[in-house]
Amino acid sequence: MVVMVLFAISAGPTGSSDLIFLLRTAPALPPRLLIRRPVSRRSSADRPRPASHRSSSAGSARSSGSCCSSSSAPPPPRRRRFLAGGSDAGRAVATRRVLDMGAGENNPLGAQNAWDMLSEEQSQKHITTGSGDLNGILGGGIHCKEVTEIGGVPGVGKTQLGIQLAINVQIPVEYGGLGGKAVYIDTEGSFMVERVYQIAEGCISDILEHFPHSHEKSSSGNKQLQPEHFLADIYYFRICSYAEQIAAINYLEKFLGEHKDVRIVIIDSVTFHFRQDFDDLALRTRVLSELSLKLMKIAKAYNLAVVLLNQVTTKFTEGSFQLTLALGDSWSHSCTNRVILYWNGTERYAYLDKSPSLPVASAPYAVTGKGVRDVSSNHKRVRVT
Repeated sequence: MVVMVLFAISAGPTGSSDLIFLLRTAPALPPRLLIRRPVSRRSSADRPRPASHRSSSAGSARSSGSCCSSSSAPPPPRRRRFLAGGSDAGRAVATRRVLDMGAGENNPLGAQNAWDMLSEEQSQKHITTGSGDLNGILGGGIHCKEVTEIGGVPGVGKTQLGIQLAINVQIPVEYGGLGGKAVYIDTEGSFMVERVYQIAEGCISDILEHFPHSHEKSSSGNKQLQPEHFLADIYYFRICSYAEQIAAINYLEKFLGEHKDVRIVIIDSVTFHFRQDFDDLALRTRVLSELSLKLMKIAKAYNLAVVLLNQVTTKFTEGSFQLTLALGDSWSHSCTNRVILYWNGTERYAYLDKSPSLPVASAPYAVTGKGVRDVSSNHKRVRVT
């Protein structure tokens, strides 16, 4: 059965003070996401003095023989804080993290060799989407250690692709998969267990078709290739507000530390509650920026893929309204890869809009009874509503 974890955090009015209070007081959360800049308390020596007092102080300094020039005077408090780069504890944590990033026998200072990075990336396995054409434009599938955004209009198959990835990440290593588990964060209530079971059955039938005798030789093959086994390795979180979504992402780091075999985190969708309930757009931008940075950090630290499903909205451009992914242009910089799903007549297409290493390209795909497949497949296609 699917492991279900529900967050029940009561959120107050949609104000920034309530949001920061929630993040400060939630007992089970890792270090909070939003940190207000501390108010500097000036000492008596830093406070501005009256002109008469300054002149008398200067006179007493001259009379005592002090010869301090203006160039050697200490910078103002604001300048000193900037040069210091934060508190001693903050600098120590940042220094430790940099040194630990790649510290080793050949990297005593924590620097990471670019050739080793390339070799590690090329040796990584990808999570197949179920469609060979779609895998082709993605460089083999969904990449680990990266954040991939997938957006499109309703009914184009975003949730179907998300469920397909949650199943495909569990394909055993002996069959070319990662043999991992999945975390599915559902904000819209579109996760249907019956459909997950169908896609799991379709994945198993494909494995048996491509490896007809391999599962008989494997001692654990019969046990692993069961739909119940696939469903049991999906950790499902139902999110009902943006406050719960923030809390869930904050909780992820602790959860992944206890479940180190998770290889993909899917959020369906990252947009829903922030479009419905959030009134302060400036605060929303800051919160989403912090969330994206945290997800990028999690993807790299735990060697997993983060997939964010996004909705579309209208944007007025060049005298007409056009469809674009939600959350604005600033959000488009928050992900490593961006894939846009769209209709071309009666065919579904995926368009790779952004990638640091792959060219812009598009490919057709189909949603069938067995899940996401190639258009040329003989499986019967279904239209998702």
